[in-house]
Amino acid sequence: MDRIDKISYLKKSFAFWNNLSDEDRKAICENSKEVTYKKGTNIHDGEECTGVILVKTGSLRLYMMSEEGKEITLYRLFPGDICMLSASCVIQSITFDVAVDAEEDSECILISGSVFARLSERIPEIKIFALETAISRFSDVMWVMQQILFMSFDRRLAIFLLDESSKNGTDTIKLTHEQIAKYMGTAREVVSRMLKYFVSEGLVESSRSEGIKLIDKNRLRALVS
Repeated sequence: MDRIDKISYLKKSFAFWNNLSDEDRKAICENSKEVTYKKGTNIHDGEECTGVILVKTGSLRLYMMSEEGKEITLYRLFPGDICMLSASCVIQSITFDVAVDAEEDSECILISGSVFARLSERIPEIKIFALETAISRFSDVMWVMQQILFMSFDRRLAIFLLDESSKNGTDTIKLTHEQIAKYMGTAREVVSRMLKYFVSEGLVESSRSEGIKLIDKNRLRALVS
């Protein structure tokens, strides 16, 4: 990506861009870089201010991990999305640790957290944008918590399968039971048992080679409602 393309992408991503001075725009450009993350790479471990991440291609997964090593996926980011929770120095009121992994090979623009934080302290539009971007994701986090705390697992799994099918535009989901368990914050055995039940009820077909195929989406939707 050359400088002109990067400026164009930053302008498209940041609603406040046109309100910045030439000097402030230059500061962001000079302190941002294009980074390629391989699938499975840990981008942010929750401890340092990694920076603001703009997703160009691929997808990222944000999650929390318990002291016992149990992961709960909060949400995922796709092309065009912005990750603010990886820049704790920008939003210092967020005190919980969130980790970020590359869910697949991903191209991103990484902006220095310290530079972004310094500008946000001086320019209200940047501060407001950062807060609004972070807050907009808390509805996703609360939805995850609501599922974990109040929904039966068959309903949660039906929601997950239907969401994956809609996101990828296919009725076949190429995820292992272990991966699904990680995304849903549960044990692989729990996922395997429920999928076995779904198979017996004719809702899905499951095999190691083909993945999980949704057979009766109407009945899956009935479980959700």
